Amino acid sequence: MSPWSRALSLAAQTPPSRNRYVDFLRASSIGAVIAGHWLIAAPWIRDGELQLDHMLAVQPWTQWLTLLFQVMPLFFLVGGYSNAASWEAARRTGKPYGTWFAGRARRLIGPVVPLVLAWAAMAFVFRKFGVSFEMIQHGSVLALVPMWFLAVYLLVVLLVPVTHAAWRRFGIRSFWALAALAAVFDVLRFRDGHQPAVAWGNYVFVWAAVHQLGYLWRDGRLAGPRRALPWFVGGALAWALLARYGPYPISMVGVPGKEISNTSPPDLLLLAFATAQVGLALTLEGPVRRWLAHPRAWAATVLVNGTIMTVYLWHLTVLALLLGLALLLGGVGLHYVPGTWPWWVARVPWFAALAAGLGLLMPLVGRFERSAPLPPDFQPSTLRVLVGTALVSAGIAFLALDGIAAAGAVGVRGVVVGGLIAGAALLGAYGHPPGRARDRPVSSP
Repeated sequence: MSPWSRALSLAAQTPPSRNRYVDFLRASSIGAVIAGHWLIAAPWIRDGELQLDHMLAVQPWTQWLTLLFQVMPLFFLVGGYSNAASWEAARRTGKPYGTWFAGRARRLIGPVVPLVLAWAAMAFVFRKFGVSFEMIQHGSVLALVPMWFLAVYLLVVLLVPVTHAAWRRFGIRSFWALAALAAVFDVLRFRDGHQPAVAWGNYVFVWAAVHQLGYLWRDGRLAGPRRALPWFVGGALAWALLARYGPYPISMVGVPGKEISNTSPPDLLLLAFATAQVGLALTLEGPVRRWLAHPRAWAATVLVNGTIMTVYLWHLTVLALLLGLALLLGGVGLHYVPGTWPWWVARVPWFAALAAGLGLLMPLVGRFERSAPLPPDFQPSTLRVLVGTALVSAGIAFLALDGIAAAGAVGVRGVVVGGLIAGAALLGAYGHPPGRARDRPVSSP
């Protein structure tokens, strides 16, 4: 059966109770991130040397485009909605916390392990063939940086019992409490110059606040334009005021060469942007859900969601491999100055080649996202979950920040890679044969 036929079959079995807009936002947000990453990467050859330029730095006007392509808040919104539904179901059925978390983490971490092992193997082989440490490091950082959000998202999911209990007791005040903490850390960050390390707690506070809005949506208190539109207006106004009078740059992602980034760590401006984006997205929920009632529209959403994490994790690896192939072919497609009209026109075949490469890779690596369900007797303790998550999150963060290359004979950061894999094993993210879990009917989130 072809992937499209399978998607049509699964779409036909979807229960009426499922909120299809949740899946649509998940697929569209990841798709926008991929398109944005492919667009802002501007490698080219100048005077015989490869330059890894960045469009946000080359042409500052493109920083305004990040208002369209920064859609990670939608992923955390969807996470809040889905995690609330899943955690409530787990509590009703008496499922232990460790088993619940391992099940939520499995599909996120499963595709990470083969990606990291593939890059470890490539780093080892490239080093043996004389490729410089710097080249391997740059390539692996480029390819592995999309993993950063998993390090944060796993921590947010880990805290679901706490944040959901806070939501049940305090409601929307739990969101404002997190927003207030983010504001406090921003004040500390900018009080004496710029000290980003002071505000690293905002990786949790800002994204957990957006996650709380998923609880609000799940409870029906963000349904419809009457409830959602004020969040858009309020968030947009707060964003405009903070951008005008605060220390924050316009770009919603980091810009090379700029000292201040709204995402590293996240700040109050990003949270204001997130609330506006959430309000706008949920204002449009009604018409989009009516469109998703059409079989083909829903089947396309099911198809994309089937391997969405694999596509996201591997899309910049495809870019790195295509760049290497272009260099081997004499720099084909890399002789246009970024930002010129020939460069923009060349984005069309460049995107087509990237999409084709990703399509060719998917049959090889997509299977790891369709792992069989965890065995019923897999009930990890809370301590095991905490240790496993710490190892995985730390490993992902280190690899996303500095890549996989090491200056030595082996050429691989073995301790980091080993720790990540050990953490994944503790969480049951691999070690059971891949199956056809996604060939079951789509159930409620």
